Amino acid sequence: MTTSTPSSRRKPLLILATLVFIAIGAAYAIWWFIYASGYEDTEDAYVHGNLVQVTSQIPGTVVSIAADNTQTVNKGSLLVELDDSDTGIALKQAEATLAQAVRKTRTIFVQNSALEADIAMQTANIKRAEVDLAKARNDLKRRQALASSGGISGEEILHAKTAVKAAESGLAQAQAAHAASEAKLQINLALTSGTSIKAHPDVMQAADQLRQAWLANSRTRLPAPVDGMIAQRSVQVGQHVAPGTPLMTIVPLQQVWVEANFKESQVRRMTPGQQATLTADLYGDDVLYHGTVQGLAAGTGSAFALLPAQNASGNWIKVVQRIPVRIMLDPEELAAHPLRVGLSMHVEVDLSEPKQSITTVNSGFKTTVFSASHEADALIQRIVNENLGS
Repeated sequence: MTTSTPSSRRKPLLILATLVFIAIGAAYAIWWFIYASGYEDTEDAYVHGNLVQVTSQIPGTVVSIAADNTQTVNKGSLLVELDDSDTGIALKQAEATLAQAVRKTRTIFVQNSALEADIAMQTANIKRAEVDLAKARNDLKRRQALASSGGISGEEILHAKTAVKAAESGLAQAQAAHAASEAKLQINLALTSGTSIKAHPDVMQAADQLRQAWLANSRTRLPAPVDGMIAQRSVQVGQHVAPGTPLMTIVPLQQVWVEANFKESQVRRMTPGQQATLTADLYGDDVLYHGTVQGLAAGTGSAFALLPAQNASGNWIKVVQRIPVRIMLDPEELAAHPLRVGLSMHVEVDLSEPKQSITTVNSGFKTTVFSASHEADALIQRIVNENLGS
């Protein structure tokens, strides 16, 4: 009877182990070529979003704060109110200036009609003065002709000469008054020619001053430019703020996206439009998000760092760089499971050819809460109409 030695028993085990490792390696290779080679994943991914700063356009003292951190606000809702004492007075003065400009301009137009009537009357006066002068001269000639025969006294001739001089003086006075009225009319016509009371430059200038004062007064109330959640509130009641001072931040959580930082070797086959599957540490693997690659950043993270790496130095060491990849999320899934800016995400991108192309040009962001100038226009129209008269 032969006894097996330990070395003889170890050899089949080693062969079996080798076969197992070979099988595992083969299975992994098959799995990688069939499935894994078509995907890239990373844990270096975080939720990003727009951080909309609320700032004041004018200096002022804060008298009211209507929103605080973690509070959700709607676009156009009041956030901060500044003291409007000075701007309110300036607005009232601008309203009075506009009313005065309309009345002055209206007076010029009325004077034109009055001057035209005066000129017509003065023209008639000139004709009457010319007739009176002609009559006085004829009377003087007749008296001078009768003076040789002694039929007219010297006193009558003197009275006739005086009448001629008086008629000449009356004609000159009428002509001077006519010329003065003509000159004044020409001046008024130069001020009003080709325009109306509403379109007169003085009225338009006063209207612009009123519009500017209205804007300054309206800017004492700071509305929310977008829907979102308040964060980073630093403003306090009684604080005097300067233009451009950050008061708080609004984060539109319904418009967040994921920025996945892939290694430079992982983005070789990555293009916009490819599908991605994401999970958040907040909800765990049970909640899946589906997204679309919107685009790859223009540079690596180190290229846009506050202190970029000086690779030209002599102690250079190669470091694998990462490129931020922006991924859009499904709005319905985002509404069902809201995310917060800065949360960690796990991202897996399907490198297969995208089913449809996606534009990388952003349509832009827009808010309409600051475009309320139609209210100022309505105020200007009301003041102008009230001072135009019938």
